[in-house]
Amino acid sequence: MESLLAILIGGLFASAIYMILRRSIIKLIIGLAFLAHACNLLIFTMATVVRGKAPLIEEGEKYITETVADPLPQALVLTAIVIGFGVMAFAIVLIEQVYQTVGIGDAIELKEYEDDDNED
Repeated sequence: MESLLAILIGGLFASAIYMILRRSIIKLIIGLAFLAHACNLLIFTMATVVRGKAPLIEEGEKYITETVADPLPQALVLTAIVIGFGVMAFAIVLIEQVYQTVGIGDAIELKEYEDDDNED
């Protein structure tokens, strides 16, 4: 199972880097989303995903004696998903405003437009 997850994570990282290096700004946003998903899966895989009960100590006991799920990676990934969603929504709105104002969706053409605007 871990080897399958490692291959999936590697594929997501590779496709994220490929998309980030493209010229289109929309593909950049998609690449950032792939990168966020790959990082979340990596955190889950590093935390050794186990099926178990909630990490609660039974009444009258001092220690947990059976297999339990670790709540820390779950909390970290949940926080990362929420923050990533907010950043992604902001980036999409920002790119939409740039496209409506300038009419360019290509990163290199946008850089050339910025250089032409500074010369005037």
